[in-house]
Amino acid sequence: MNTKKIERIAQPGQHHFVGDGFRVINFIPSYSGMDMKRMDPFIMLDYNSKYHFPPSKRPRGVDVHPHKGFETVTIAYKGKVQHHDSSGGGGVIEEGGVQWMTAGNGILHKEFHEEEWSKKGGEFQMVQLWVNLPAKDKRTPAKYQSLNNENIPKVSLSEKGGVVEVISGEYQNTQGGASTFSPVNLFSVKMKKDEKANFTFPSHYNTALLVIEGKVLVNDAEIVRGDHLALFENNGEDFSLEADDDAVVLILSGEPLNEPVAAHGPFVMNTREELIEAFNDFNMGKFGYLE
Repeated sequence: MNTKKIERIAQPGQHHFVGDGFRVINFIPSYSGMDMKRMDPFIMLDYNSKYHFPPSKRPRGVDVHPHKGFETVTIAYKGKVQHHDSSGGGGVIEEGGVQWMTAGNGILHKEFHEEEWSKKGGEFQMVQLWVNLPAKDKRTPAKYQSLNNENIPKVSLSEKGGVVEVISGEYQNTQGGASTFSPVNLFSVKMKKDEKANFTFPSHYNTALLVIEGKVLVNDAEIVRGDHLALFENNGEDFSLEADDDAVVLILSGEPLNEPVAAHGPFVMNTREELIEAFNDFNMGKFGYLE
């Protein structure tokens, strides 16, 4: 086995709120050296670790905000999120589901705890990942890919019941549920105690895993605990996981775009001129209208 070893393990940093509905740890870009260049094509990863929100008559969340030049991927582990956009789209991300939003040429968006869930409150646990778009696709029309859990292709790990949910990319000849603009593998791995799983990615892909629940032994050598992110070296292709107890792990591996990045807030372009154009388009109302 041409082993892909762990380069570093990032501990969870300080939580902060995005709006009033998402209490997140920011792993990408972060203090630990995982910037946009090192993690290309992944330009942001916010993790809402398990947190109990009390009941609320008014749904908590993030009000109207723009995006342009990349994709957002929201994975709901616990809780429900309701969203709307300036193109007339909207819906609910159910527990276990995924929303893959292509901001492309520009969109206005808002996302809140789902109304009925908010009235009851409960445990909330989410991941939001930003995936950069290649320069040639920055102006693609905005769109959504909504994946309910039952529509996410799954590969069984053993008779114990663990599965690899293939959100995008390919695992053991099973294609993911979401289409992508560049090679991006995104797997939600749900393992039972003592269950094992093996993964293979090209050595030059930027690869990491985030432990959502439990803890896992990587390559029979290093333990990665819950709410920690492990970044792999860009050497070797294969690594193994073994669950110390029941565990949930998010694996991300993507081919670097190796293109210049000009980013500011919710706009991610290739040049400063394009960034200025994005701000001008937003200020001129070209992203549409959303109350």
